[in-house]
Amino acid sequence: MALTVPSPRSPLDGGLARWYEHELGWAAVAGPPVQLVTGLRFDVLELPATAGRGVLRRMGAATGPVALMGRRMRLLVAAGSAEELPGLLDWLEWGGISLDLVALGTDGRMTAPLPPGRGASGTPGAAVWLRAPVPGREVESSLPALPSAPWGRADAPCLVRLVAAAAAECHRARLLSARACGPAPQQLSPQRFASS
Repeated sequence: MALTVPSPRSPLDGGLARWYEHELGWAAVAGPPVQLVTGLRFDVLELPATAGRGVLRRMGAATGPVALMGRRMRLLVAAGSAEELPGLLDWLEWGGISLDLVALGTDGRMTAPLPPGRGASGTPGAAVWLRAPVPGREVESSLPALPSAPWGRADAPCLVRLVAAAAAECHRARLLSARACGPAPQQLSPQRFASS
């Protein structure tokens, strides 16, 4: 009696890339790790996770999908928004201030979290969805955008509010981090005294 061996399964990475392409219509690059291409269907605002938690508290449901990877949070925003970030920060009077806020737009890449219901990867710091995109629903309409922009929709969450909250929370996290480290010890310079 001959035993048949099942055909090998396709690697998870290939299946993961196909899931994003077929279920959400997002461009993906097979890995490992699988990467989602930004600038086509969405852009990403990336910030420290501590600041991101503050943004989520402030904004409530007025954000699109949100991913976490290690100590960085990624907020999906409308495609084209990354180009607007520097001007928005200037307009909101955050320009010139060092914020740990980065935008990924055209030709950018984001590590793809496992889709909802596929379990955890078990790898510490692996990308996970905090607010996952919903397959079968147009994700773009839920992404924060500028209402006046060609890609913006009147009913979409406001990108200006999101960027204002993100900048404030990034600044707050930076100040709290500096405070936790304490003041830097001052070094006294030797003084020279003139003899009389």
